[in-house]
Amino acid sequence: MSSRWKATFVERTISSLLSAAEYAASAEQLGAAGGVLQGVDPRVKVAGLFALVIAVAASVRLRAIAFMFVLALALALASRIRIRQLFGWVWAPVLFFTGTIALPAVFLTPGRSVYAFDGISISSQGLRSAAFLIGRAETAATLSALLVLSTPWPHVLKALRVFRFPLVFVAILGMTYRYIFVMLQTAYDMFESRKSRTVGVVEPAERRRVAASAAGVLLSKSFHLGGDVHLAMQSRGFRGEVYLLSEFRATALDWFWLAGFATLAVAALWLGR
Repeated sequence: MSSRWKATFVERTISSLLSAAEYAASAEQLGAAGGVLQGVDPRVKVAGLFALVIAVAASVRLRAIAFMFVLALALALASRIRIRQLFGWVWAPVLFFTGTIALPAVFLTPGRSVYAFDGISISSQGLRSAAFLIGRAETAATLSALLVLSTPWPHVLKALRVFRFPLVFVAILGMTYRYIFVMLQTAYDMFESRKSRTVGVVEPAERRRVAASAAGVLLSKSFHLGGDVHLAMQSRGFRGEVYLLSEFRATALDWFWLAGFATLAVAALWLGR
C-alpha cells in the first residue's frame, strides 16, 4: 500500500463528510428553486407521486414502466433537477443494488436461451424478469426523489401527517434527517482537529484506532445529544405533534395537478395491465 494512501486517510474521510453535506445543501436548494413541481402543494405531490409509484409497481408491461420513467424524467427537467444529479443520487445506487439482486435471475430463470457460453445460458425470460425489477425500482426511486428534491423536508412531513401517517413514524423521520447532519458536522470537526495535529504518515494500525475511536465517540455523543434535545423540546411544550408556521393552501392549479396525477396513474394502470 502506497505512502500516499496512508497519508490521506483523514483527508479522504473529511472529503466524504463534505460531500454528504454538499448533497444535503443541494437538495435544500432544489426544494426552493422555481421549478414546476416546487410550486405545487406538498399534499398534492405526496398523493400524486405516491399514486404513480403504485401504478408503476402494479404494471405488468415494460412499456408502461418506460412511459412512467420518461414522465418522471420530464418532470425532473421541468423542476430544474439535472440529469447528472439524478444519475449520481438515484439511478447509479439503485442500479447497483437491484442489478446485484436481478443478475442471478438472468442465468437461473428457465426459458428460451438467447445466448450460451461455456455451459452458461441466458434466457429471454430471465432478461425480462431483470428488466422488470430494475425498471420498477429505477422509476419508483425517481418519482420518490422528485418529491424529496422539490419539497422542503418539513413540508413533506407535514403533508404525511395530513394523510394520517403515524405520528411516531413522522417524528422519527424528521429527527433522523436533522441529526444525520448534526452527526456529520460533529464527525467533520473531529477529523479536522485530528488532521491539524497529524504529522507524517499515518500507519494502518493508527488508522484503525482513529476510526474505532471516532465511531465510539460519535455513538456516545448521539446518545447524550438525543436525551438533551428531548428534554429541551419537552421544556418548550413538545407533546408529540410537530407544527409548522406555514399553512398549506390549495389553489385551482393544485387541483389541476391532482387531477393530472390521477389521470396519469389510471393511464399507467390501463397501459400496464
